[in-house]
Amino acid sequence: MTATAVSICSNALLILGAQTINALDEDNDRARLASNLYATVRDNMLRAHPWNCAIKRVQLAPDADRPAFGYARKFTLPGDWLRTIEIEGTFDFTIEGRSILSDSEAINLRYVYRNAVESTWDAALVEVMTLAMAARMAYAITQSTSMEQSRMQELEFTLRKARAVDGQEEPPQTFGDFPLLVGRFTSGGVL
Repeated sequence: MTATAVSICSNALLILGAQTINALDEDNDRARLASNLYATVRDNMLRAHPWNCAIKRVQLAPDADRPAFGYARKFTLPGDWLRTIEIEGTFDFTIEGRSILSDSEAINLRYVYRNAVESTWDAALVEVMTLAMAARMAYAITQSTSMEQSRMQELEFTLRKARAVDGQEEPPQTFGDFPLLVGRFTSGGVL
């Protein structure tokens, strides 16, 4: 079955022993609760880890307006940006609001984006999101703090496991050929 926002919320409701929903805009309390929480929980879960299914690369050109001081250029972050993973080629930058400030001519940005197409998600992310929705809806649905705590613990455990599996799908990052590292780990910088 292909994951959707509705299937994720319905499965979360099933975990809590509640009736499922067929749409987020249904006229009942369960659907209204799921609809109110879903986008925030989704963005939180996507931002919590650089999921392979939610990573993009883009080259940013500088904006016409410049920062008042400190940096030569300002770059507007993409509209779907949630978290910066890497800015290639520079370590001298800062993120302020929805902008990157830097002296670079262009920015090669690798970032976590707001992937709202659940059918493209990894199965582990779907499970994590389902448990996150169950944890967030637990008290409202069951009126039980122990159920809420139990769902939060299950979410934390599953999130740790999912992060480990997702992280193993990429080769390890290297430090590269930086002169400081070469000098630090060799005798006088000579290999």
